[in-house]
Amino acid sequence: MLVNLLLLAVGLAGLTLAADRFVLGAAQVAARLRVSTVVTGALIIGFGTSAPELVVSTLATLTEGAEGTALAVGNIVGSNIANLTLVLALPVLVFGRIVLEEGVKRQAALSAGGVTVFFLIVWLADPSAWWGLLLLVLTGVALRLVLWLGDRFGGVPPPDTSEGAAPWFWSVIGLVGTVGSAWLVVWSATRIAEDLEWTGGFVGFALVALGTSLPELVTVLAAARRNESGLIVGNLLGSNLFNSLLVGAAVFLANGSRTLDEEAGVGLWVVVVLVAVSWLVITFMRRGRQISRGESGILLSCYVTVLVLMAATGATA
Repeated sequence: MLVNLLLLAVGLAGLTLAADRFVLGAAQVAARLRVSTVVTGALIIGFGTSAPELVVSTLATLTEGAEGTALAVGNIVGSNIANLTLVLALPVLVFGRIVLEEGVKRQAALSAGGVTVFFLIVWLADPSAWWGLLLLVLTGVALRLVLWLGDRFGGVPPPDTSEGAAPWFWSVIGLVGTVGSAWLVVWSATRIAEDLEWTGGFVGFALVALGTSLPELVTVLAAARRNESGLIVGNLLGSNLFNSLLVGAAVFLANGSRTLDEEAGVGLWVVVVLVAVSWLVITFMRRGRQISRGESGILLSCYVTVLVLMAATGATA
């Protein structure tokens, strides 16, 4: 237990350093490509910070059987809820208001659509390779829509103050460091959870999801410190889109024809909460609107409430 706690601390420190370099490089790449920082956040950072969910969820499904699939689904649901509540709230609490850029409402609707598709499959059918293929196709469609929407709004890219290949270099180094550190955090946290004998769904939702959401958290904190609001929102919406479609596709393909273990799962009501929050967020996403500390406090309270309720109803088998 002591060794795992030490590894957890090392992983958190690595995440903080790597994410800062990742945000700086990605912001400069946005300026080089003359694209919106919202689009950069959704594609580059959103995909990059979803990599831990992709790796952890797929490996859990392949190696841990039905319990692993429950953990993977819990990871997807928990990460998405954490992104829209905890991860969105903390930068505002620390650095003050966040001003939304043009186009975020359409990106939010696309993200909520991906979350809803994932929910319908989990609700109406057992995850299978066929559903995984469908989600994979929808991932390609969603990527095209993100780029298409990006042509219709600008956002304000940061000044390009770096010459040569430095922005690309730091983006890659920061991404690799972020993913590697996140893997260390999740691995050590999972070992700790196993000692406490929690169910796969609760471990995935509460502990693994929090660990795999740490890249999003430290990335948006770094972006907030640099006043890159477009990267913050684009990162979270893009991450939820990739979590629901791409990570969901990987889990369903790896799961094959196995049925979900309902006893070890996250509970249908938790997924319903995720869909409701995803669509509710759209009402707040309009250009020029400011997310205040009071609103972030409400978001944080929502996350804590869901976590407590799930601990009370589904922490142990």
